[in-house]
Amino acid sequence: MNASQQPSTKTNDRIRDEMSDKIIETAEHLATTEGANTLTVRKILQTMDITNRVFYNRFHNIEEVLEIIYRNMVMKIRASVTPEQTDSAQDFFEHVIEVVTRSLIMSYENKMQFNQYVFENDSHSQSNYAWWHSEIKKLIDYAKEKKYIKDLDSDAMSYAIWCFCRGYNADAVGRNLPMEVAIENFRYSFGILLDGMRA
Repeated sequence: MNASQQPSTKTNDRIRDEMSDKIIETAEHLATTEGANTLTVRKILQTMDITNRVFYNRFHNIEEVLEIIYRNMVMKIRASVTPEQTDSAQDFFEHVIEVVTRSLIMSYENKMQFNQYVFENDSHSQSNYAWWHSEIKKLIDYAKEKKYIKDLDSDAMSYAIWCFCRGYNADAVGRNLPMEVAIENFRYSFGILLDGMRA
């Protein structure tokens, strides 16, 4: 439930209400169209025609707003990961490539706008790493149980896949590769990595 679906409340001496949501939406729009590094409280105030007091009654600073936008982005990307039970190794590998590619596309589109902010925060996000490590490990354990892949170390392989996907994304975004090129190269190289795991 977001703030607009509930009455105005105070948490940690700050108001959470429909105006909070509007400020976040405006900040996300400005960051997406102009870049997160250009986002300021003043720009939000001018765009929305609101006062300092309206903003600071709800948020401590611009970093808090960016953190909320970042968390929302992470949750959207996680929601795109849909585990699927499959009856064949071929279906399983196709499913994994599709899921990871879909996640990469969403991440790529968002990170092109939030590049510096996201990478600074990603590097410190233990909870994000723990979530992905757990989800990747579940897929690996399922594939091992079905004998689609070799009997390999699930923890080590989960970490390696996380590093591969995250590192690939970071480099492609950092170098401003066109998304189509990044996705085509990713699917090719990730496919080879998965082929090496096949039973």
